[in-house]
Amino acid sequence: MGVVTLGGLGTAGAFILRKRRSPGHERRAPSPPARDVWARPGMMLTFRAELMPGRDSSERSFRVVEVLPSGRVTLDGVAGEHMEKEFIALR
Repeated sequence: MGVVTLGGLGTAGAFILRKRRSPGHERRAPSPPARDVWARPGMMLTFRAELMPGRDSSERSFRVVEVLPSGRVTLDGVAGEHMEKEFIALR
């Protein structure tokens, strides 16, 4: 009889503690999977030859400074924001 009583008290205690939790302690939904990014800061990218005709690939290569939320990148030594389609495909 004592075991049943202790089990009941344990269950009641767990229920009470669960009800006392504040709304901020609710389970969070799993975070969405990471977005597939085509470039990362520090990575070297090479502009397509038709965008910089007459230049060697080493003269068309620049380091990524920042990847913007829009998916565009800023480069070290080149003004403006640039899109993936401006560069030679990495794959």
